[in-house]
Amino acid sequence: MYNTHRENKNYKSNNNITYSCTYHVVWCPKYRRKVLVGPIAARLKELIEETCVALSVEILEMEIMPDHVHLLLDVDPQFGVHKAVKRIKGASSRVLRQEFKELTTKLPTLWTNSCFVSTVGGAPLETIKQYIQSQKTSQRQ
Repeated sequence: MYNTHRENKNYKSNNNITYSCTYHVVWCPKYRRKVLVGPIAARLKELIEETCVALSVEILEMEIMPDHVHLLLDVDPQFGVHKAVKRIKGASSRVLRQEFKELTTKLPTLWTNSCFVSTVGGAPLETIKQYIQSQKTSQRQ
């Protein structure tokens, strides 16, 4: 589903810059509530994909856990990872809270204001992808 041919450092370019800016991003629902399950998780995945397409942000890997989201993103440095994450969180919160009323009764806001962002330039992308994929199986144990 996601682009896996990036291991050879395929660079992207816009009019001004050639780049490869890959980030591991994690954020949680408010109070780390385990609300990202079932149809909410499925819809969140769709919303993240739609927002990333609109922003020209490439998703290399994604995993929705009950109480947090893991993304591996390739972001244009002129747009910036902070702006991308802010748009993803804002759009997904707005739609999810409209479509799933239980999210408005359980939480004052869907997401915390914070997130974790780490560049992955030094780590092989396959290692980061395997880590993100392993999160789902490690939660089941």
